[in-house]
Amino acid sequence: MADSADHPADLPPCPSAPGGGLLPPELRAWMRLLAATGAVEQRLRSVVKERLDVSHDEFLVLCLLAEQPEGGLRMTRIAELLGRPKTRLTYQIACLQRGGLVTRRTVCGDRRGVEVDLTAKARGQLQEASAALATAVTEALATRVGPAEREAVAGLLPGLGDKAPAE
Repeated sequence: MADSADHPADLPPCPSAPGGGLLPPELRAWMRLLAATGAVEQRLRSVVKERLDVSHDEFLVLCLLAEQPEGGLRMTRIAELLGRPKTRLTYQIACLQRGGLVTRRTVCGDRRGVEVDLTAKARGQLQEASAALATAVTEALATRVGPAEREAVAGLLPGLGDKAPAE
C-alpha cells in the first residue's frame, strides 16, 4: 500500500481545521510540523553526506555559523541554539575542525570562552551545495504539506510555492 506521503492530496486536513479528536488544534499542528521537519531532515541527511561529507548535526553547526554576518559564535551559544549538550558539541566541532571546515579560538578577555568560525573551504562547499540543499527541503516539504499548508509555509520558505505536489 502506498504511503500517504507519496500522495499529498491524501493528507489529512489542515490541523487548525475544526474537528473531533483528542488533541487540541495546537498539538495537532505541532505534530504535523514535526512530521514535515522529519521529512526534511531525512531528505537532507543524504544530500549533506554526499555534498559536504558531514553528519546532519555537524551540518546544523555549519548552517548556524554561515548565518553570522561577522565572525563566529561561542561554543556555549551554538549549544544553546541547537539544544545540544556542550560535550557533544565539542566532539562535533573537533570533527569539523579536522575536516578543515571550522576554526576555534579563545575569546579575547575570557580564556574559558571558545569561538568557532567557518573556514573559506566550508563557505565554498556550502555555496556549491546550496541549490541541492534547497531542492531537498522543497521536495521533502512538498510530500508532507497539502495545498492550504503549502500556501502558509510558502511565505516562510522561498521557492516552496513554486513547486506543485508530486502526484
